[in-house]
Amino acid sequence: MKTRFECLKCHSPYPATGLPARCPQCGSLYGMVELVYHAPVDEKVGIWRYQEVFGLDEVVAPVYLGEGETPLVKANYGERTIYSKCEHLNPSGSFKDRGTAILASLLKARKINNVVEDSSGNAGGSLALYSKAIGIEATVFIPESTSGPKRAQMERIGISVKPISGPREAAHSAVERAVLEKGASYASHAYLPFHLAGYATILFEACEQLGEMPGTVIAPIGHGSLFLGLIMAGDAMAKAGLGSRPKYIGVQPANCAPVVKAWRKETFTGPVGPSLAEGTQVSNPVRGGEILDHLINGRDELLTIEEAEIIEASRKLFAQGLYIEPTSAMVGAALDQISGVLPEPIILVLTGSGLKFNNKH
Repeated sequence: MKTRFECLKCHSPYPATGLPARCPQCGSLYGMVELVYHAPVDEKVGIWRYQEVFGLDEVVAPVYLGEGETPLVKANYGERTIYSKCEHLNPSGSFKDRGTAILASLLKARKINNVVEDSSGNAGGSLALYSKAIGIEATVFIPESTSGPKRAQMERIGISVKPISGPREAAHSAVERAVLEKGASYASHAYLPFHLAGYATILFEACEQLGEMPGTVIAPIGHGSLFLGLIMAGDAMAKAGLGSRPKYIGVQPANCAPVVKAWRKETFTGPVGPSLAEGTQVSNPVRGGEILDHLINGRDELLTIEEAEIIEASRKLFAQGLYIEPTSAMVGAALDQISGVLPEPIILVLTGSGLKFNNKH
């Protein structure tokens, strides 16, 4: 058995050529419909130790820049013992490198030389780094509100950066126009399903580092690919007989929490204001519906985090020597909200570096 990527509506397999963001047959979203766990190959490095999990049909030469095998740091957070998975220490400074490494390898194998992307910062920085490494042209459309360091990272690497006024969705509209007008391929971290397999390796590694399956996994939700990949990783490992599925806790800023609202069967009317957690300020998450399908009522939880809670949790994590951006700090704020006992070990997924954020808080 192998990991499968196909249309979530008509079930057409992801094509072996090109890079369609949506199914050419019916226009629907592609997904990772099954993730099959395979043991890591120790002769390989980083996420590529799990290359067999990725389910790639073609022969792909890995593009490796040091992504994966991030530290799992044990510390106390209040009265709890936690383990922080330090994804902010990936090459570009975020977890996105795990997905982009797979994408870059596919781009190289399929001889795709011109790509566009929309991003609030981390995905753009990751694509900038990997596109330069494989020698292709990349353009990233970003909201004008994107943090200065994130924009500067992309510009210094040397890709084309296009700031777009308006909400996060305006950058997505701009990139769709670029695909139609310029014929570039849409290298989307949200729409392309391969990133999900890359993010699953976060949990695979954490289990290796712990020597057991975690009891609780806490992570932020933007478009939802990270959280969905983590859930599917736990399901795959449980199916392989490697332990019980963890409890999952997802967090979104109170200012923009469409997945939490849907989970609670409340109406979401759009963002009510900006958030320090800019990486999760997504009004229409691409993977939101899939997340809801995978959650277990009575076990998993979704929480909203206020801005003051983000600031306080940032300070607590800084005090542990973990210099992370506000989006990452939301996972600590989740612990502050929960008074009951959580299944152990508890893993916090720290998604991005504090070096990418320039507001004082």
